[in-house]
Amino acid sequence: MTNLILVFASMTGNTEEIAQLVGKGVKEAGVNLTIRELPAGEPKELEQYDGILLGSYTYGDGELADEFLDFYDDMDGLNLDGKMAAVFGSGDTAYEQFCVAVDILTEKLQELGATIVQEGLKIELSPEDEELCINFGKSFAEKVKEVKAII
Repeated sequence: MTNLILVFASMTGNTEEIAQLVGKGVKEAGVNLTIRELPAGEPKELEQYDGILLGSYTYGDGELADEFLDFYDDMDGLNLDGKMAAVFGSGDTAYEQFCVAVDILTEKLQELGATIVQEGLKIELSPEDEELCINFGKSFAEKVKEVKAII
């Protein structure tokens, strides 16, 4: 069975709503899913899963969510070779840097050896298009299942 982990941080509830919809898509694909809302969860846990989904809001003018800072720093040294990953997040276009947390987390996952299998999902504030979020999760889960079946 394919096992995925979804780790997210949410301050206003927007990213939590996205995470729930992404999770719904993963489950529709028939994949096991573990969800951790920060500060719960340890980075080392990421190594135990076939696929990794990270979600964060972007704070202010392009900063990673406060709840993600320790987790992000503690990811150093992980070996994510062979892991597939994708990132989602919420942001506000009123700021010059829109949804930069998605880019920051994507780069970190790549540095640690993970393969990014789909472009990050960037949502303005809260998800108006629920299907977009559901399909993001479902598509990710299908890609991980497909690769796992080949191995």
